[in-house]
Amino acid sequence: MFNLKSFTKQCLRVWKLLKKPSKTEFTTIAKVSAIGLALIGVIGFAISLLMEFLGLV
Repeated sequence: MFNLKSFTKQCLRVWKLLKKPSKTEFTTIAKVSAIGLALIGVIGFAISLLMEFLGLV
């Protein structure tokens, strides 16, 4: 069952460990996220082109 007191304790523990990322950390995370998003988009576009070429759509 869901225990609100335990959940609150865990949230506070995580909150205390949080820190603001440095500028280099942020830019690295942003670059990796953008590359991943672009890669997923390219794969989806390639699949849609392939399906259209094969006449499945």
